[in-house]
Parts: sequence; C-alpha cells; structure tokens
Amino acid sequence: MSTLILGLVGPLASGKGTVKKYIVEKYGGQDCRFSSILRDVLKRLSLDISRDNLINISTILRQNFGQDLLAKAIANDAKNFDADIVVIDGVRRMEDIQYLREIKGFVLLSIDADEKVRYGRMVARNENAGDNKKTFEEFLADHKRETELTIPGVMKIADNVVDNSGTLDELHAQIDKIIKHYK
Repeated sequence: MSTLILGLVGPLASGKGTVKKYIVEKYGGQDCRFSSILRDVLKRLSLDISRDNLINISTILRQNFGQDLLAKAIANDAKNFDADIVVIDGVRRMEDIQYLREIKGFVLLSIDADEKVRYGRMVARNENAGDNKKTFEEFLADHKRETELTIPGVMKIADNVVDNSGTLDELHAQIDKIIKHYK
C-alpha cells in the first residue's frame, strides 16, 4: 500500500495541528511541520519563538536561499518517512506544494473555521509568545502579514475542504471520511 501524504493548509488557528494530532494518534501517521525548521533555528539561536521571529527567519532564509528552500526540505522528509500516512502541517505557498505534488499519494486539505472561533483557539493555546494577549483586531492584522497572504490562494486549489467550525467529533468524522476515500 502506498503512503498517503496529507498537506494541511489553512489560516491561523484553523485546526491544522488538531487534525495532525488526530491522524498521528488514530492512524499512526508520521508528521512534520514547515515551522519546525524555523523553530529549531530560533531555539538554537536562543531567540523567542514568537510570530514575529518566525516570520523574520522565514523571510531571511527564503530571500537568501530561495523561496522553495523549506518546501524542498519538507518534500524530502515526506518521501523518506516509513509510514502509511504522513501529515504535513503549515503548507502556505504555491512553492510549498510544487515539490509535494510530485510525490505519489499527496493530497492537499484546506482546513478552515469561523474567524472568531479561530481567535478563541489561538488565545487559549498560546502557542507563540504573546498570542494569549492579542486582541481580535491584532489577530485579524496577522492575516495580512507576508507569511499569511498566500494561504487563501493555496486553499482554493486544495483537493478537499474541511470545515472545523463544529465539534471535535465532527472534525474527526470529516478526516476519517477523507482517509477512507484515499486509503
């Protein structure tokens, strides 16, 4: 049986991490995340893992080493995992899927939810320094940052759309249906 590689694209706090966690736990999937590379660099440099620093390091790397730098690394990781299902969290640019689309078994999932629901999730999880102190207006402004601008375009070309505005059980049912379809 060939590997199913699920790329997850969606706006801030849409539930990509929740989908990834579910697939890893229920289906034994392997996972990788575009921002993991950036977080590793920031940790190594003893810099705060904040949204600003993630954006800055991403921009610096892509401007100096090519827009597809992270995409090449993630595609290579995805091909080399020994798993029936691989989940890639944080697809956000057309360059990100350029290499992934070449891999047999790649499927792009668009994950979305109502913006007020997403805002509440971001504040509650406080994944990046300062997220729990952001106002709704600051959250909306984050969607206009360089790293977020291309996400809607990538979402439009997704193979499947997942609405994560409901319950966790509803989200899981959608994911189960998609995996059943492709596996």
